[in-house]
Amino acid sequence: MSLSMAVFIMALSFAQEVTPRADAREGAQRARIHEGRKDGDLTKREAKALNKQQRHIRRTERRAKSDGTVTGTEKRKLERKQDRASRTIRRAKTNGVQK
Repeated sequence: MSLSMAVFIMALSFAQEVTPRADAREGAQRARIHEGRKDGDLTKREAKALNKQQRHIRRTERRAKSDGTVTGTEKRKLERKQDRASRTIRRAKTNGVQK
């Protein structure tokens, strides 16, 4: 019983580390949103929409990791979503809308 539990825990910890690039990009995008809000480049409404987009990406990542394997297709899907989010953040920060 304890051996099977240990194997299960090891599998879960491995599954969490399958997408280090996606995790790094997620952190960077979160920081950009926070910075934009702090600097006044993003309105409260824009930041809320961007954070919602980030939650959607995290949910997609969790689903991809749920079976313990992230396929190439799932990685590409995450990359596309993060690319789209990055463009959305850039556009929102540079659209000239102030607080």
